[in-house]
Order: sequence, then C-alpha cells, then structure tokens
Amino acid sequence: MFGLKKSPLKAAKHITVNPVYPASSGSNPFENAPVGQNTSTNPFDDGQGEEKYSSYSNKTMLTERNKYKNDFRDTGGVENQSVEELENYAVYKAEETTKSVNGCLKIAEEIREDATKTLVTLHQQGEQITRSHMVAADIDQDLSRGEKLLGSLGGIFSKTWKPKKTRPISGPVITGDNAVRRGGQLEEREKLGLTSAPKGRSTPQTLPPGPVNALQKVELEKAKQDDGLSDLSDLLGELKDMAVDMGSEIERHNKALGHLYDDVDELNVRVRGANQRGRRLLGK
Repeated sequence: MFGLKKSPLKAAKHITVNPVYPASSGSNPFENAPVGQNTSTNPFDDGQGEEKYSSYSNKTMLTERNKYKNDFRDTGGVENQSVEELENYAVYKAEETTKSVNGCLKIAEEIREDATKTLVTLHQQGEQITRSHMVAADIDQDLSRGEKLLGSLGGIFSKTWKPKKTRPISGPVITGDNAVRRGGQLEEREKLGLTSAPKGRSTPQTLPPGPVNALQKVELEKAKQDDGLSDLSDLLGELKDMAVDMGSEIERHNKALGHLYDDVDELNVRVRGANQRGRRLLGK
C-alpha cells in the first residue's frame, strides 16, 4: 500500500572525529608533529652536519697554519708554492710579527706598573728613615737633660761628672734633590684617588670597507707594528726615567742611613755613660 521509505538514520553516513588532531586534507604525516622534533625524512640525518663542517674547517685552518709555521718545509719549500699561497704566507707572517710586538708592549706595561709600585715603596722607606732619625734627635734632647741632672747629683765634695760627647747629633739630613720626588707625587695622587691612568696605546688600525687583498692586509699589519713600536719606545723612555729616579732615591737612602747610624752610635755611647753614672750614685 505504501511505498517503502529509507530511514534517515540509516541513510546518514557515520563520521568519526579525531579528538586529538583535526582532520587534514594533506597527506604529510609530520604536519602536526610537536615543535622541536626532527622532521627530516632522511634516516641518516642526525642533526650534526654543521658541527662536522665546523670541525672540518678548523682542522683545515690548523693544517694551513702549521704549513706556514714550518715555512713550507713539508711541501717543497717556498719556491714551489703558488702566488696565492705566498700571499697568504705573507699575511700570516705579518700577523705573527704584530702579535710579537703586542706581546713586548704588554710586558713593558707590566714592568711599568711594577716600577710605579717600587717607586712608591722607596719613597715610603725614605720617609720611615727620616722619622727614625727625628726620633733619635728627640732622644738626644731628652738624654741631654738627664745628663745634666746626673751631673748635679753626688754631693758637695763629689767630682763633677760630665758626659762624653764625641760629636753632636746632626738629625735627619734634608736634601734639595728634586729628582727623588716622583715617588712622593705618585703616593699623594694615590691617596687622593687621582692616580693618572697609564698612557694608552695608539688607536688600532682597521681595514677599509669592502673586499681587500693580501697586500692591503700586510700594509695594515705593518701600520699596527709601527704604532706598537712607537708605544713601546715611549714606554721604554718612561721606564728609563723611573729607573733613574729609583737610583737617586736609593742613593739618598744610603746617605740618610749613614748619618742615622752615626747618630745612633753616639747615643749608645752616651746612654752607657749615663747608666754607669747612675749605678755609681746608687752605690754610694
């Protein structure tokens, strides 16, 4: 009677939805791979290609350096090299010479720093010698008053005692030598925080922009060497002046110590005499 009708439920197609990844029209199975995962399809690609290339480049550069360092002894000598190899060799030698000049300059700067500290120390030692001599002069004044008291003691009929003085106490010798003032000036500037910085090096030379050839590189290294040698010459001149100042300061110390020893010996003799006088008075 009635025609058969298909049920809409049976006619509907069964559609499955992936709850994790949305449907994709592409067929690439790595499209939704997590970030950072190696998606290369090459089974032999371990991600270390760049490191291997870098290591190979370093080994190649080291080999070239060793060849230049040996002056091509292992490759037939200089006369059997190409023009390009000789140009690179010239650049290498120029760079090595620049490094040697900079090394000498660094050593000279370290020597200057040590010499500055030595000058300051010598000045401090000179001041200590002067203070010690001033103390000896003060002892002389106190001892003179004690000797007068010891001479007035002993009674009416006692023989007057006089101390034996072979020479007067001279005290510290003040010289007008201006050549030894460098250490004092350095010390004062350090105390005030005004220590002048050492003279810097010349402004380093740089290559011009754009491509450069081997000759330009060599000329640049020669300019660096000239600047370095000029700075080294200035440093050596400064070290010479500092050495002269050290010699003058040490000579002044020797003279001051000689006068100090003479005065101390004189004081020792007088102190022994005053002690003997005191023991005699106590024995009576």
